[in-house]
Amino acid sequence: MSKAATAKTKPTGKKRSAKPARAKKAAVRAPSAPAPINGDEAELRRAIIDTALDMSLSGLSPGRSGNVSARWRDGILITPSGMAYDTIDVEDVVYVADNGTAPGNQRKPSSEWRFHLAAYHQRPDCAAVVHTHSLHATVLACAHKPIPAFHYMVAVAGGSDIPLVPYALFGTAELADHVAAGLADRQACLMANHGQIAIGNSLDAALELANEVETLAEQYVKLLTLGKPKLLTKAEMAEVLERIKSYGQHAQASQGD
Repeated sequence: MSKAATAKTKPTGKKRSAKPARAKKAAVRAPSAPAPINGDEAELRRAIIDTALDMSLSGLSPGRSGNVSARWRDGILITPSGMAYDTIDVEDVVYVADNGTAPGNQRKPSSEWRFHLAAYHQRPDCAAVVHTHSLHATVLACAHKPIPAFHYMVAVAGGSDIPLVPYALFGTAELADHVAAGLADRQACLMANHGQIAIGNSLDAALELANEVETLAEQYVKLLTLGKPKLLTKAEMAEVLERIKSYGQHAQASQGD
């Protein structure tokens, strides 16, 4: 698999020391340590940590909220449950197999691993998932308001709106089903009474989209204070969606502002 993102330089682990007597006792009682993580896997794990740190430090997800994952072999690598992002090391990132098991001597995966797996199952083109509790996206999600076509940039999520999926308890298969449905033909969606989720073909792309969703959500929240917004028509959004296909540095006919 191609690397999900270019990782920043980051220490690969914490230095630990132990007295010989205690180390001998631990060796008898504890499971054997996993094999050292290196190469492409270590780089992807570092990229996941860096993405989670960027997500948190930018204000997209306060505290320990949110989670990040990337495809790896026949499963995913995902941030661990309940750990502050600035304390996570390479070995703390959790591998979850495609069948939902987390084999080996690992930490507990994020409680939302089910909807991460569901997103990858629904979207074979998806290589990374970023879930955040960003302020304005969460405000709209709690008000049960999707983001309509108030601005043409709504099209960055792949359609004429950014949909809202129904509420279900976090960590459940029911929520995973809702998220899968919401991402069937979109790159992002809001989750009722919860937050937002964005996917991409790399960690960088998923994080960038999550930032864009939050920006659009903030604009829409402020627009609602002025009254009923004037929305773009289906025909106008269809034109935008067609134009966006040729937008960007890698398109043959780059256009845009």
